[in-house]
Amino acid sequence: MDYTQMGPAISLGLGCIGSSIGCGIASMASHAVMARVEEGHGAFIGMTAAPASQSIYGFVLMILMSGAIKEGRLSPENALGIGIFSGLALMFSSIYQGKCAATGMQAAAKQPAILGKTFTALGIVESFSLFAFVFALLLF
Repeated sequence: MDYTQMGPAISLGLGCIGSSIGCGIASMASHAVMARVEEGHGAFIGMTAAPASQSIYGFVLMILMSGAIKEGRLSPENALGIGIFSGLALMFSSIYQGKCAATGMQAAAKQPAILGKTFTALGIVESFSLFAFVFALLLF
């Protein structure tokens, strides 16, 4: 059995796990909020999708790490470390982004004027997954 691709697979897997949890949290909140408000549903749906981006970062890392391993520029052991820790960063970022989206929707349901401001928190949390993504790329 070939274990050389475990690191790339872990970065994708953890990113996707986090995205599904984050989107699930945000989706549950959006259902509740959309049942209470008459308009602005599109923005709530957009907030629901925000945590999905971390799975894309995990996918790109998987592809690039896999290629670097095959070319001999990255050892499987180093890829494993990069995959685990960048994947964890992606996972936790997307989970907390989903929680921020959920509370942002609840706040905007009560006070619609702040809806745009709630996207700021989503961007701040997203930045940490981007940092992990870029820093992982710099390691190989």
